[in-house]
Amino acid sequence: MKTFFERLMAETEAERMRLYSVPQIMDAMQGDISLDSYLAYLEQAYHHVKHTVPLMMAAGSRLPQSKEYLREALVEYVEEEVGHQEWILNDIKHAGGNAEQVRRGEPNEATEMMIAYAYDYVSRVNPVGFFGMVLVLEGTSIQLATNVANTLQASLGLGENCFSYLSSHGSLDQEHMKFFEKLVNQIDDAEDQQAIIHVAKRIFILFAQVFQSIPHKGALKHVV
Repeated sequence: MKTFFERLMAETEAERMRLYSVPQIMDAMQGDISLDSYLAYLEQAYHHVKHTVPLMMAAGSRLPQSKEYLREALVEYVEEEVGHQEWILNDIKHAGGNAEQVRRGEPNEATEMMIAYAYDYVSRVNPVGFFGMVLVLEGTSIQLATNVANTLQASLGLGENCFSYLSSHGSLDQEHMKFFEKLVNQIDDAEDQQAIIHVAKRIFILFAQVFQSIPHKGALKHVV
């Protein structure tokens, strides 16, 4: 019999593959993006990462006492994730971008919609669904972050201090995913399980749209 984590991975595979097939991600894996595209990615990363801790706190505040173990898990996540948006701003600065302009700026439409959806689901439907977003962001990080950081560092000729966010999250989130798998396998409520699957599917699609909103030099290659 499948564990819930195995079921979650199986039932979200199509949406996950849709994300990984986005041209911007495929080009980044090959080091075929410009510095402007990398900075544009970091800008959108900043605008969604700065909401990670507030979203976790919002979800935790809405959990009933019967799910205290999930609230405790969110507290651990908060301790790990707090301040990571500042890492991104440092990467932007070291790569030659305007970090303060990014801090004061607005996200792309796709990024705003992804964050708005997460807040809405947590507050309006089921806070446990937030763990679907955790799967997407940390799972994607494990698959892509370290490889992309190494590839782009070589292709763009930038220093390690321009990739602190990507480089740290590839390895860091491997440990997070082990924690996540053990945690979600404790969730036996069918409605909660379905909420996590539902949110994961939606966030995979919305996250793909975030990447699709980033201009990149390989765009013309993918025009059919």
